[in-house]
Amino acid sequence: MSSLRLRHSARGLILDPADRILLCRFDNPDLVVWSTPGGGVEPGETVREALRRELLEEVGLKLDHDPPHVWRRQVVVAGYGPGYDGALQDYFLVRTHAFDAAGTFTEKQLAAEGIAEFRWWSVREIADHPGPAVFAPRDLATPLSALLTEGAPEQPVILGL
Repeated sequence: MSSLRLRHSARGLILDPADRILLCRFDNPDLVVWSTPGGGVEPGETVREALRRELLEEVGLKLDHDPPHVWRRQVVVAGYGPGYDGALQDYFLVRTHAFDAAGTFTEKQLAAEGIAEFRWWSVREIADHPGPAVFAPRDLATPLSALLTEGAPEQPVILGL
């Protein structure tokens, strides 16, 4: 039996002082998904180096500290992407002021990544969102509420889909 090929990525849970989270909208052919900024870990890069690079590219946020690693999520799904069986995602808590997302990537580069829009969301807005767009993870409001209530865990929490 062969082992799974998972795309490793670093994702930022970017929260402003009002506890709103910055999410990006991915317009896939069959599904619209709101997810945290971030992306793949390149060969030779640590997960935190990938986080720094991705946040600068996508939203223009330059990290000057090592944010806490709060969640880990493994997704295995047929047809995930060329050469991959799924993803391994590491999430880091980044507290900052609210800002307009404007990274080093051009609009064309963001579109090539599948990113169509950025938006700040409250936990209530996420919990009450009627769809048809979904969140990644699907029940984002639950672990986000726990994180805001309990603070950053000592070890990353393992999340489901």
